[in-house]
Amino acid sequence: MVRRFTVLTALSLALFCTSSWIATPQQAPKPATLAQSNPFAAASTLPFQAPPFDKIKDGDYQPAIEQGMKLQRAEIDAIANSSAPPTLANTIEAMERSGQLLTRVTKVFFNLTQSNTNDTLQKVESDEAPRLAAHQDAIYLDSKLFQRVAAIYQQRDSLKLDAESLRLLEFYYKKFVHSGANLSDSDKAALKKLNEEESTLTNAFTTKLLAATKDAAYVTKDKDALTGLTDAQVTAAALAAKERKLDGYVVPLQNTTQQPDLDSLSHRSTRHALFENSWNRADHGGVNDTRDTIARLAQLRSQKAQLLGFPNYASWKLEDQMAKTPEAALKFMDALVPGATARAAVEARDIQAVIDAQKAGFKLEPWDWNFYAEQVRKARYDMDEAQIKPYFELNNVLENGVFYAASRLYGISFKERKDVPVYNPDVRAFEVFDADGQPLALFYADYFKRDNKNGGAWMSNFVDQSKLLGTLPVVYNVCNFSKPAPGEPALLSFRDVTTMFHEFGHALHGMFADSQYPILSGTAVARDFVEFPSQFNEHWASYPAVFSHYAKHYKTGAPMPAELAEKIKKAATFNQGYALTEILAAAELDMQWHTLPPSTPLQKPDAFESAALEKTRLALSAVPPRYRSTYFAHIWGGDYGAGYYAYLWAEMLDDDAFQWFEDHGGLTRANGDRLRRMVLSRGNTEDLADLYKAWLGAEPSIEPMLKYRGLAEPAISK
Repeated sequence: MVRRFTVLTALSLALFCTSSWIATPQQAPKPATLAQSNPFAAASTLPFQAPPFDKIKDGDYQPAIEQGMKLQRAEIDAIANSSAPPTLANTIEAMERSGQLLTRVTKVFFNLTQSNTNDTLQKVESDEAPRLAAHQDAIYLDSKLFQRVAAIYQQRDSLKLDAESLRLLEFYYKKFVHSGANLSDSDKAALKKLNEEESTLTNAFTTKLLAATKDAAYVTKDKDALTGLTDAQVTAAALAAKERKLDGYVVPLQNTTQQPDLDSLSHRSTRHALFENSWNRADHGGVNDTRDTIARLAQLRSQKAQLLGFPNYASWKLEDQMAKTPEAALKFMDALVPGATARAAVEARDIQAVIDAQKAGFKLEPWDWNFYAEQVRKARYDMDEAQIKPYFELNNVLENGVFYAASRLYGISFKERKDVPVYNPDVRAFEVFDADGQPLALFYADYFKRDNKNGGAWMSNFVDQSKLLGTLPVVYNVCNFSKPAPGEPALLSFRDVTTMFHEFGHALHGMFADSQYPILSGTAVARDFVEFPSQFNEHWASYPAVFSHYAKHYKTGAPMPAELAEKIKKAATFNQGYALTEILAAAELDMQWHTLPPSTPLQKPDAFESAALEKTRLALSAVPPRYRSTYFAHIWGGDYGAGYYAYLWAEMLDDDAFQWFEDHGGLTRANGDRLRRMVLSRGNTEDLADLYKAWLGAEPSIEPMLKYRGLAEPAISK
């Protein structure tokens, strides 16, 4: 998942903010100047302009944000009120250069509020979210500024611009129009209010969810309740309880519906309790209940879309995506439903047969699925997760798997920088060098879960690459792997390994950026394209030449036995009916929320969700959505509203891309360099569909996706 924070990306500054307090820009403190002692006052002198985390204090953020908005407002006013005829240089490029202080501070601030937050940072978020939304509206709804942009746009055919500059001009013009620049003054005022409320509600959702997820952790004093977990997992649960000053054991929740420990927990009552904690984490009533928040978010987004001339929010949101319309996205997903649910039904029968054979005497429920599916997998493939994990020690996977694959494909190399300050002791920093030995990027890895970290896994930038600004990329990956007890190794499941490769695929997309303009750089692409490079990179996790290089026992260094590696390969398509159905359910649920017409009254989320799943033929009792509406952070707290389908759309692209590699020699420098040159380095500097087609040599096909999922095409398309 990519979380991109740029000052001139619509509402992205207000994505992961907290509280429900509403402010106006006039209420905000307006410092005349920013103290030179503030670490954000000037560009960092560290390598790559890396954030000086050893100097940054919580109290530095708010004054820097406030002064950053003030300075950018002055810069934008100067552009808008210039008496000089508008040109690309004095208008568009000037906008690209504006807001550097605000960009510096917000890029750091929003990472910290997601990955290492505290009460102080959350209060700053609650203060600044509506102000930042209003600040952005003041830019994109500025009539004088838009007149200058429109004047240049209308002359574009005669300006003889290079391809990237033309793309930049078109991007800005469409961004202004998409953001409401053509609205009447009264409609602009209404839109500003909706945007302010949306930022505040997004804020409230994220704060509530973080607290609700922490509170919903499974807590027990009975060690026997954790039967089935490894000694290391039990020790970690005891350590988690100690950190919370509790007696006994704590199993923290991950962001998804299903929890990893459900694979192993032997006691059905424990599994049931853990699942229910996950499923009901944000709908208990009280301060952390998100239902009213998301109901209003869905309604006001639809109202915003109506103001902007669209029938629903999804239509507005997808206008600049590869899919273009919600109808196209829905058609794509709907075609996958029959095959996915049919396969899931077969898998459910297999699991029920195991339950019946053991005379357990109950019907399969969601909290049973993973536990008994693991037994089916063991029986079918003779594979035990406990046998696998010792071969996937985190540091070895990172250096001899993730980094190794990137080195083989692209010729890049890595050196850990212990002299670069980090924001948490668990974080590591690496300098990345290009094939010619020149510095390419700085990369931070933050892999372990914390109570003050949002769930999930993501990538973003502290510094964007830009030739215009003379900056190289500073990229980070954040995950939520279980932290081992002190002195113990961090052993991963193969799912965790795949997540590492996935997020590093995003990182490569950011590192290889080679653009003139920051707003078109790296991962600044459509949501249904941005997951393509990351999901493509997942394939190298199981690629034989890479797998054999990192899949080694953490104690002995012995390579994973060939028969065990073969079992993993054969099991790759196991349980894919379930896996595809749960993600389809979440994606369809997202689209149902965001295709509500503006006239629709506030929805009751529980009833709406049930009806939406029935409507889309995804109401399988034993296969819940990957995310329930009440904790669907991607769509309510992130920028994936009406866009969660992007993971499936991008899967089509990535599987087709990997098939191209397979057909052209596999993992080679020539293939890697070609992908880097034609796709990964290009960012959003050209039409993405054309870019992909030029690289592939054809339109994307769904057949490889069905192949790698192990699903027969007839079952999908009928």
